[in-house]
Amino acid sequence: MLLRIDPTSPEPLFVQLAGQVRAAVARGEVTVGERLPGARELAASLDINLHTVLRAYQDLRDEGLIELRRGRGAVVTAIPADNAELHAAIDALVRVARSLGITPQTTTALVKEAFR
Repeated sequence: MLLRIDPTSPEPLFVQLAGQVRAAVARGEVTVGERLPGARELAASLDINLHTVLRAYQDLRDEGLIELRRGRGAVVTAIPADNAELHAAIDALVRVARSLGITPQTTTALVKEAFR
């Protein structure tokens, strides 16, 4: 699982990180029982503060997606239901956005706005 963050994004780093983990789980890149990278290791590899990683992991724990175990780290405990229809809609949205020349950032902002 490759995690990336954009320090220039207006979205907080912990939100970006938690979103990337959620997406990796939804895509099946991470399975139930699989351990996520340790918070210290991940913070060092992304060159971010340890507390940023811990905040992302705590949010994922609060959602029930992972379990934080002392000495074992973060372990995936739940996989979202199969969302084939949603994935097809996302693929269609990406195709249309690309054909119109809309950037991923603008597309994301439009989707977020639709949820408000």
